[in-house]
Amino acid sequence: MPAYRPEEIEKKWQAHWKEHHTFQAQNHSDKPKYYVLDMFPYPSGAGLHVGHPLGYIASDIVTRYKRLQGFNVLHPMGFDSFGLPAEQYAIQTGQHPALTTEQNINTYIQQLSSLGFSYDWSREVRTSDPSYYKWTQWIFLKLFNSWYNLDTDRAEPLTELTARFAASGSQGIRAAGDDEERHDFTAGQWQMMSEKQKLAAVLPYRLAYQQDTYVNWCPGLGTVLSNDEVKDGLSERGGFPVERRLMPQWSLRITAYADRLLQGLDQLDWPDAVKEMQRNWIGKSIGAEVTFPVQGSETAQIKVYTTRVDTIYGATFLVLAPEHELVDQLTTPEQRAAVDEYIAATKRRSERDRMADAKTVSGVFTGAYALNPVNNEPVPIWLADYVLAGYGTGAVMAVPSGDQRDWLFATHFGLPIPAISDAQQGLDQQADPTKEGRYINSGIINGLTYKEATQKLIAFLEEKGLGKGKVNFRQRDAIFGRQRYWGEPIPIYYKDGTAYGIAESDLPLVLPEIDEYKPTETGEPPLGRAQDWLYKGKYPYELSTMPGWAGSSWYYLRYMDPHNDARFVGEEAEKYWGNVDLYMGGAEHATGHLLYARFWYLFLKDLGLVHCNEPFQKLINQGMILGRSNFVYRINGTNKFVTLGKKDQYETTALHVDVSILENDILDMEAFRKWRPDYNDAEFITEDNGTYVSGWEVEKMSKAKFNVVNPDVLIGRYGADALRLYEMFLGPLEQYKPWNTNGISGVGGFLKKFWRLFHPEDGALSVTDEPATPAELKVLHKAIQKAQEDIEKFSFNTSVSLFMITVNELTALKCHKRAILEPLVLLVSPFAPHLAEELWQELGHEAGSISTARYPEFREEYLVEESVTYPLAINGKVREQMQFAADATPAEIEAAVLASDFLAKHGEGKAAKKVIVVKGRMVNVVV
Repeated sequence: MPAYRPEEIEKKWQAHWKEHHTFQAQNHSDKPKYYVLDMFPYPSGAGLHVGHPLGYIASDIVTRYKRLQGFNVLHPMGFDSFGLPAEQYAIQTGQHPALTTEQNINTYIQQLSSLGFSYDWSREVRTSDPSYYKWTQWIFLKLFNSWYNLDTDRAEPLTELTARFAASGSQGIRAAGDDEERHDFTAGQWQMMSEKQKLAAVLPYRLAYQQDTYVNWCPGLGTVLSNDEVKDGLSERGGFPVERRLMPQWSLRITAYADRLLQGLDQLDWPDAVKEMQRNWIGKSIGAEVTFPVQGSETAQIKVYTTRVDTIYGATFLVLAPEHELVDQLTTPEQRAAVDEYIAATKRRSERDRMADAKTVSGVFTGAYALNPVNNEPVPIWLADYVLAGYGTGAVMAVPSGDQRDWLFATHFGLPIPAISDAQQGLDQQADPTKEGRYINSGIINGLTYKEATQKLIAFLEEKGLGKGKVNFRQRDAIFGRQRYWGEPIPIYYKDGTAYGIAESDLPLVLPEIDEYKPTETGEPPLGRAQDWLYKGKYPYELSTMPGWAGSSWYYLRYMDPHNDARFVGEEAEKYWGNVDLYMGGAEHATGHLLYARFWYLFLKDLGLVHCNEPFQKLINQGMILGRSNFVYRINGTNKFVTLGKKDQYETTALHVDVSILENDILDMEAFRKWRPDYNDAEFITEDNGTYVSGWEVEKMSKAKFNVVNPDVLIGRYGADALRLYEMFLGPLEQYKPWNTNGISGVGGFLKKFWRLFHPEDGALSVTDEPATPAELKVLHKAIQKAQEDIEKFSFNTSVSLFMITVNELTALKCHKRAILEPLVLLVSPFAPHLAEELWQELGHEAGSISTARYPEFREEYLVEESVTYPLAINGKVREQMQFAADATPAEIEAAVLASDFLAKHGEGKAAKKVIVVKGRMVNVVV
């Protein structure tokens, strides 16, 4: 048998697994189920770099381990294949996004397969496949045709709501959403309404609804962007200016589920940081809604939500969001130019930028005043971009003595900052939000405590009809539309300007072919280019498409039953698999995908379509693998490069260099000259030994930094098993880790050493059936125990260390025995599956059968020592050592010590007063 050749072994077993469908999971099994899920990737044109597979490797280890433990494991993979990058490429080249996406997916499948992942590829899903997004559209229609009943605390079909309208009108109906958007009517009035009027009355109750919303509009990309996609007023992709614009948008009423989303977090085995991010994003607060009448107006009033109604007497001004609906009405002629200029500047900033910028103080006075409802005193109305139209009421009751941002605003613009509590201190330096002490300068609550004041004020405001106690959430309804082509068409058509859902029997609504992928010349979304794209041949369709998170909000359910044409997931399959037992993915999705998926799952549960409480029971966030960048040092004004050791002798500029043309930080100078045309005539000042040593730094992997390492290259050089082991060996799974290609060769050496336990000197298989010695059994069972503990704790880096130690110990023992090596192959198989499969077959087992074998059983008796060496001490000072049987009693040990010559040699002729035996540790003779 030749030496260990991973390039041959790995291709052989990857082909075998594919041909024999080795990893297909069954939807019916007597085995316990275990569902392992990776956050599925967007197939970018760049393919994978070595940072991407980290979580995939970890989840695959767990998958293979669980199979060995006797579980029926579901481990699927698919692609989040709608999205902006493919569409941008289509706009630039005219190539249909489907073609680009297909090419990219093929690259990803090839790369994922080359890493030996045990995916059930028969269950692959792609969000851009009409057979998949048919059901995304179906779920949207369910949302469109449902409302949230606060009395039953769940979503219900709209037919139940309209039946109540017909029986008793709108009276007594408590529904999630904004009551002010709805109108009261009697049963008789409902019966008299036209179809269009009825649909208008129902719209504010729907869980999927359309309304004018402020969005991040990017003219350069022709689409609405999420806050995550905007930075410093520019689009993250392309760097185009972004402005806030009021546009009709589809939204999903996720706020209806805010309380349930909060409560459910307590039952999840998720990282505390992710749960806290969701709690903060949802942002539940208990306070009051207060109405401030506008001075000089009979009808205009401003509603504010506050969690500190006790501070209302200290409200010296109101601050409105620049987008507030009353701004135009409130602005005086004298302030018009300043207000218009401020609003224009605000439009160029995203909500995220506005929320995050706590240092900049900016604002403009409208010229109008409101009346404080508790004392009727006028307070000026200002605009400031730190107030957001979509959060709360879009207005803030500013109390500068108790809120630091209000204090900064008041200090900047010279507004009063009166104290309202006898416990407040240092108001000339900063705000003091204390709830201690008693109130001063506060009318009807003077002398009261915080709790007393809050209760009295809410009662007063409710009595006067100027406010009420209210629970509020920071979270807003989720915008569910994008003015792009490459996404799921929203299954809505319009008749006389009113939105209707298409019939479920007409799904999927397939993307039409269009001539270009950019907005129309009149500003409509790209779907406006579709010719004769009409429902039933006469009604125009909605031209927006769904956002990227639509398909990813339920894909884990489709994996359970991906070929079911009659249902989004079969009832039996859903009941069998339940929820995801282990979900592996990035923490960056905490307030996006992970929240939306939980929302959709709770909605589907309300409709009786799923049966668990949450979709993902356990979540692990893998850390990021950081790139190791290399630098060359160009002498300023020349094309001459100086080595690291001599760079301080010159004035230089550090330039990133492609890490693929270095080894151990030594630059291949000839390859560097060929790397880019402008370096063809590069000259080098080298170290004294003639080498050019580069500098280095740990940074995020990026093509711009030339530090991206392609896994294909490393697999070709060292093998997939080496790459898998090395990525796990870098450090704890959840932590950030720097990449260093230099270290992978050591792992490759370990695998060769492992191979040689079976093939001494790389010769033929040489495994004997001799019985194992106690020392060999001890090494094996220490490894079984530790490997099992490590995998259960997801501590994979310590497992790799363990395997290295184990192989070293068995090599030293010259162990080539089946009784030891066969179980060891099973231990290593989740980490290095190709090598394990090869050795398993060589040991006489059926090809590809290692996945159905049983994990080795740990037996503690093999770790029990036959004898124990005790330090022997006189008056606490150790003099020598002595061996005793491991099961010797303290009395037996004492007798043996006294019967020996220990006391005669070290006791200085003194008699023993006492012998202290610490079982398993030491003996101390007191003289």
